[in-house]
Amino acid sequence: MIDYSLLILQFIAHALSDYFFQSDANAKEKNENGFKSKFIRKHILITFICSWILSFDINFIFCSLGITITHLLIDGLKKKLNNGKYSFFIDQFLHGVIIVLFVWLFGKYFITHKIIDYDFNAKHLFLILSYLICLKPSNIFIKKIIEVSAIKFTGVNDELANAGRLIGNLERFLVLTLVILNQFEAIGFLIAAKSILRYRENDTTKTEYVLIGTMASFAIAITLGIIYSKL
Repeated sequence: MIDYSLLILQFIAHALSDYFFQSDANAKEKNENGFKSKFIRKHILITFICSWILSFDINFIFCSLGITITHLLIDGLKKKLNNGKYSFFIDQFLHGVIIVLFVWLFGKYFITHKIIDYDFNAKHLFLILSYLICLKPSNIFIKKIIEVSAIKFTGVNDELANAGRLIGNLERFLVLTLVILNQFEAIGFLIAAKSILRYRENDTTKTEYVLIGTMASFAIAITLGIIYSKL
């Protein structure tokens, strides 16, 4: 049987190591160079540390090693997958499957030896994971969705992009909180408020660009909030 608290902790570890503890430049360099990347060794070490520490279990070290080795193989081979526009989604799916597999193996074949004698609440842990996902992971996920949709908008400079990410983060935080509080009417008001933005009729690319990002942003936050409410 799967320990759901441990499973969520491992997804938190993955979010930290794969998104928050590596810069966009390092991720790009790693994806382009694969096993020859200068950053991949550091990234793999961070992956192992996050996985083992956040397991809060001494015996999970073996599963953390398994997660780390497979993470190395997936990232190292990603260079060959980068020609496909779905490589990011395939990469994250494989990491997720591996995490679930090793957490299941740990529950089935290993004896727990917790570092601290404390039972974590899976629902509370999922809330932490949800707010983490609403930050950098969602920004990257939405960016990849736009790339897959083959929408290219060249009117976004660095300052505008940074502002868009910040707005998206705040937006998802607010929507997630409103869903948890069961305030769906306020979410409707927020959507209506965003409709105040107007674009020139011939600026359809910019409109599509913002619309896809907004809808994806709301969808992520609402989905996470509903899952949390059902736990």
